[in-house]
Amino acid sequence: MALILASSSAIRRQMLVNAGLSPETEPARVDEAAIRDALLAEEAPPRDIADALAEAKARKVSARNPGQLVLGCDQVLAYKGRVFEKPVTLENARADLQSLRGATHQLLSAAVLYLDAQPLWRHVGVARLTMRSFSDSYLEDYLSRNWPGIGESVGGYKLEEEGVRLFAQIQGDYFTILGLPLLELLNYLALRGEIDG
Repeated sequence: MALILASSSAIRRQMLVNAGLSPETEPARVDEAAIRDALLAEEAPPRDIADALAEAKARKVSARNPGQLVLGCDQVLAYKGRVFEKPVTLENARADLQSLRGATHQLLSAAVLYLDAQPLWRHVGVARLTMRSFSDSYLEDYLSRNWPGIGESVGGYKLEEEGVRLFAQIQGDYFTILGLPLLELLNYLALRGEIDG
């Protein structure tokens, strides 16, 4: 099956490869900040923001690749009415983790599949994660060991790495937490006859 991942995300590509797929990658290069800001100005819910960003990526790459299945993905972290972005600086990461400490937030991972510039399928997976009330000293040690790598992840943590130690409880699918509702995608591809199943 020919599949293009409209992203440069190494973790999403690796999840697809581990599932037996051979995706090409082609970053969409959309203005995510402009799309997010416009939707926030309209008071769109986080679910709609994640979906719109994933769709914008899939649509752009699909327009350049007729006859190819194109997968767009995006992830949004929502907490107390705020939509978090990837931390640009160490100080941003510290502030984000201090805000989330001892509380439960949501990760919403959207996936949209396009063919010939038309949407075929979409799904938004939701996970709820509760952070421990970790100490300031642990936070500083965590940041010193993991920056700048955690700057690639919304919330300032990677669950597949030391970030898992920040959490007391997780409700939801592991793949959704990593940024791709993989099980739902694979089920759709199997039903469509694109992969065995």
